[in-house]
Amino acid sequence: MDRREFLRLTGLGMGTLVIPTFGGARPLLGATTPIPAGDKKALADVALNAAKAKGASYADVRIGRYLNQFLFTREDKVQNIVNTESYGVGVRVLANGTWGFAATSNVNKDSIAKAAEQAVAIAKANSKFQTTPVQLAPVKGVGEVSWKTPIKKNAFEVPISEKVDLLMATNQAALKNGANFVNSIIFQVNEQKYFASTDGSYIDQDIHRLWPTFGVTGIDEKTGKFKNRAALSTPVGMSWEYLDGKKEDKVAGVTTRYGKSYDMVEDAALAAQQVKEMLTAEPVKPGKYDMVLDPTHMWLTIHESVGHPLELDRVLGYEANYAGTSFATLDKWKSKKFNYGSKKVNLIADKTQVGSLGAVGYDDEGVKCKEWDLVKEGTLVNYQAIRDQVHILGEKESHGCCYADSWSSVQFQRMPNVSLVPGKEKKTVDELIAGVEKGIYIVGAGSFSIDQQRYNFQFGGQLFYEIKDGKITRMLRDVAYQSNTQEFWNSCVDLCDERDYRVGGSFFDGKGQPGQISAVSHGSPTARFNDVNVINTERKLG
Repeated sequence: MDRREFLRLTGLGMGTLVIPTFGGARPLLGATTPIPAGDKKALADVALNAAKAKGASYADVRIGRYLNQFLFTREDKVQNIVNTESYGVGVRVLANGTWGFAATSNVNKDSIAKAAEQAVAIAKANSKFQTTPVQLAPVKGVGEVSWKTPIKKNAFEVPISEKVDLLMATNQAALKNGANFVNSIIFQVNEQKYFASTDGSYIDQDIHRLWPTFGVTGIDEKTGKFKNRAALSTPVGMSWEYLDGKKEDKVAGVTTRYGKSYDMVEDAALAAQQVKEMLTAEPVKPGKYDMVLDPTHMWLTIHESVGHPLELDRVLGYEANYAGTSFATLDKWKSKKFNYGSKKVNLIADKTQVGSLGAVGYDDEGVKCKEWDLVKEGTLVNYQAIRDQVHILGEKESHGCCYADSWSSVQFQRMPNVSLVPGKEKKTVDELIAGVEKGIYIVGAGSFSIDQQRYNFQFGGQLFYEIKDGKITRMLRDVAYQSNTQEFWNSCVDLCDERDYRVGGSFFDGKGQPGQISAVSHGSPTARFNDVNVINTERKLG
């Protein structure tokens, strides 16, 4: 399967959500059991000693084994099963105040030593052009430690036949309920990562992620028009236990909510019914509406209007060639009074939330992961920064959000989980809707656009429902809302409480040059935003 076909099947071609390429990856050959930590420590010490012998003031080494399995189906056919394995070593060093990096796929002592020596040589060569030495925040070595995603059933150990049966049942459920076309996919990832540094850390991590998803299409045979609905699943830092089929309550009678588990077959049947309803739904009338946004929708708005603009390297202009920079410049933060949102808005960064895509014990610089504030009671208070950036903020400790998508990629600042904190007052979704006279309830993430400074934007969704006098009355179609980041978050007037908190996320978030991908979650409760501009997206032809 080539990249174009992969993109078409997954429907992920939007904004900075990108897909991996498989060039250079090998077929999945070995068992999923990680290589013994002791063996990796011996190899890591070779790299660290070789780097120090050549004059490095600091060195770290990452030994990585990356396993992927992707299953693709359409209607009654299996289109492809992709298994990949990538294994190698990356060495990063500081010499003469400058970074150097080299990597090798030959995992033996001689090749690793040569990679370390090459990294030092690169650093020394680059130091001739380095005007300001790298300032690296200190990290205390943790010795030999390990961390593992707390899974109950390893998806890699589930037979292919069982996975195919689930996807075929999903497709049949959609077709039986009126869908014209359906494709379903399971993505699963296992990152076996070992990090060691001259600070004295030897960190062994075994990380699992899973994403079951589908796309359902319904066609009006008379007009030729069609509507699509994607799965309401979320990519998770879990494994096969996510698919145990337990569902949560319905909201306002219009959709099924999924949280810690997901029924793929049930959701596909519901999606088929809903695409038929979309075809006959009334088009939205443009104007100002109060918006009630479900967490299945909110994650993408958070990702684009909060997650990306508060990456410090983007703020500083280092990411200018990849989806722009940021409006949230340092002067706004330094003022200590920049109004990012209303008093209801508290946004946090976190790489520890169990079940989230970004959850790990330690980042790729050996920094223990944590939670910190980005926006507190509406005020911008911090960014996302790593060891060689935090001095710019006057801080002495990395935030622990450094990541590389492969042993062959150099690690750099990546978005942690960024989430909207639930309201303190007890409030259900139905109670939130009850306070709206004229509004729209949006479920699921759809197409979007945002400018290069992450300020002016437009977001669509999957499902749209009219709210009138505190009640959902009917489905709408062709809805998108337009705003700018500051105006939008300042229009946030109410939030559900922690009982409604759910996460969504991106399995393939792109950044960097050369490009890398990462997986990141964004949690929120259902939230209300007043007086938002809504447009009708239907294209008039002829």
